Amino acid sequence: MRDQDWIVGVDVGGTFTDAIAIRADGTTRVAKVPSTPSDPGMAFEQALAALTGAGVTAGGVRMIFHGTTAATNALLTGGLARVVLATTEGFRDILGYRDGTRPGVYQLDQPRPRELVRRRDRIEVAERLSGLGETVTALREDEIDRVAAEIAAREPEAVAVAFLFSYLDDKHERALGEALAGRLPGIPVSLSSAVAREFREYPRTATAVVNAGLRPVVGRYLLGLRARVAQAGPAGDAPPLLIMQSNGGCVPAERAEEQAHRLVLSGPAAGVAGAVALGGQYGIRQLVSLDMGGTSLDVCLVPDGVPPLIATQLAEGNPILCPSADIVTVGAGGGSIAQVDRTGRLRVGPESAGAVPGPAAYAGGGDRPTLTDAHVVAGTLPAGLPLAGQLTLDAAAAVAVLGRLGDQLGLPAGDAADGVIRLAVAQMAGALRQVSVQRGIDPREYTLIAFGGAGPLHAGLLLRELGFRAVLIPRYPGLFAATGLLATDLRIDESRTVLRVLGPGLAADLASWYAETAQDLTARLRADGIPRTRVRLAASADCRFVGQGYELSIPVIPRGRAGVASLAARFRDAHLRTYGHADLAQDVEVVTLRLSAFGALPVPAPAAAPDGAGRDARPAGGPGAAARIGEAQVRLPGSPGPQGLPVYDRARLAPGETVTGPAIVHQVDTTTVILAGQQARTDPHGTMWLEEAR
Repeated sequence: MRDQDWIVGVDVGGTFTDAIAIRADGTTRVAKVPSTPSDPGMAFEQALAALTGAGVTAGGVRMIFHGTTAATNALLTGGLARVVLATTEGFRDILGYRDGTRPGVYQLDQPRPRELVRRRDRIEVAERLSGLGETVTALREDEIDRVAAEIAAREPEAVAVAFLFSYLDDKHERALGEALAGRLPGIPVSLSSAVAREFREYPRTATAVVNAGLRPVVGRYLLGLRARVAQAGPAGDAPPLLIMQSNGGCVPAERAEEQAHRLVLSGPAAGVAGAVALGGQYGIRQLVSLDMGGTSLDVCLVPDGVPPLIATQLAEGNPILCPSADIVTVGAGGGSIAQVDRTGRLRVGPESAGAVPGPAAYAGGGDRPTLTDAHVVAGTLPAGLPLAGQLTLDAAAAVAVLGRLGDQLGLPAGDAADGVIRLAVAQMAGALRQVSVQRGIDPREYTLIAFGGAGPLHAGLLLRELGFRAVLIPRYPGLFAATGLLATDLRIDESRTVLRVLGPGLAADLASWYAETAQDLTARLRADGIPRTRVRLAASADCRFVGQGYELSIPVIPRGRAGVASLAARFRDAHLRTYGHADLAQDVEVVTLRLSAFGALPVPAPAAAPDGAGRDARPAGGPGAAARIGEAQVRLPGSPGPQGLPVYDRARLAPGETVTGPAIVHQVDTTTVILAGQQARTDPHGTMWLEEAR
């Protein structure tokens, strides 16, 4: 990589699209533009143009990382392509029967998730394997011809094939898939055995259908992006475009469409990756990532420096089998709409004003009160300071919509705004307790990393509410998900359900699978340009006691038999730690083997100190005095009325300078509120530390 080449990260959010560019010498440029929900690729292109305007050399981009909401939005809005499902005879209603579980066990009026495929578009196929993978009913050529003709007659946009027990033997799925590929050129066909070679029929079928429904959507989106970056490379060529996955790794855009279901948590996973990287700079391994933007709040607890993953994620009530960051999301973002429900109670979210029309204070046509509007009325977002370097807040519009909300509650606008903020903070604290206290973890032993445009705005309140050791606010918190993209590796995951009781001889079989799969994944990464020396492997096995219906994931050394041979003992130890008991006489069953391969990319680190840091000598008048840019009338949550608070410009704070609360620190991409009894200081790396004064 040449010193003048740039590595770029672009994260498309619900309200803003963020971009960051870093050069080998650590030089950094950033940009933030409004998102364009009708055409997210337009905001992507505008962000690249803004980086060029900020000094990123045209044609000098070596690599682009991208976090996308294309898959998420398609699921949330019902925008999946029309899928025809081919399934084993007698099992076409598996999508309706589901697996008998419900997210809210005691919620009597719980709505059923939308079925992903219409019943008339589910075609039964005369074929059957046994639970041992043996052929019960062979798939005949004439049946393949009949099914292929029936599917073609329905003119689908995508096809999913999910046969019973195909994770044991995929020959029937492959035979039909090959026939469909010849009969329906250009129509994506997703085989459940290729998408997720795991047991449990309903989740595997749902995953295949989600993958099929997303492939045309994601494919069109990525095709448009590649056209938009066609001239950005060093020789006028398109630079490599890498797409963030739900697992915290990235994949080349050329292969992302085939695994579209792995992109559902693309954006939130980037923020977690960035938080782990930032914590690593300071040796912090116990941290909580808090990403709050315009639409939602994403929280992830990292217990030992490695983001925890879950094997199955739920998207709109539908299970997706793929490793995903263990993120809790609540509808509490800057654009979350505040309203009074039928019972007269105040609610904040989950509905959001989004980028269009946005909060009323953005003067974009929004006429419903949002959390952002409440902060403008309270003064915690001073109306005289622009957001994102360009957006001027309309205080009168915010007062008007909060006034109407207050009329419904019998309160003045200021009290209504205070109620909205306090309720939103309670929801945020609830999400943080869900990942910590409810799992037996004391948040006082953890450091909170708060980012997103609205994260630092609430960081001080959450610090006081939950008692974290400290809060770290990154140099560019409003752009941090884009920064997190640059901290990722290429990643490939493979899994295989085996359902074998641990016993003599099994260790050799499992070690053989790990060795063969490791060789395959390493070869695939080398084909992407990653040398063998930059490939890292991580393996695990999902185990349980025979007769149980749930598993624990146990790390395994992927090469050699030693790591596999000790599985039973390590599983019993994990079961004892997790559940408080372990039966030493009970047999242990290995359910699913998992292997991940990581390819480290040559990405430079940001400069150690922000541009201009320390350029102003610390004034004799005290820390932060040179950075003070004014005073704002602010009503802090829970206080009876407004008070005058100093406002500081973060860009003018020299390393080591301390701001004592109550105060406000403003910067181009966010605002930080410091409560009375709290202190904030910026270190040489540009990170702000927010702590309770000792």
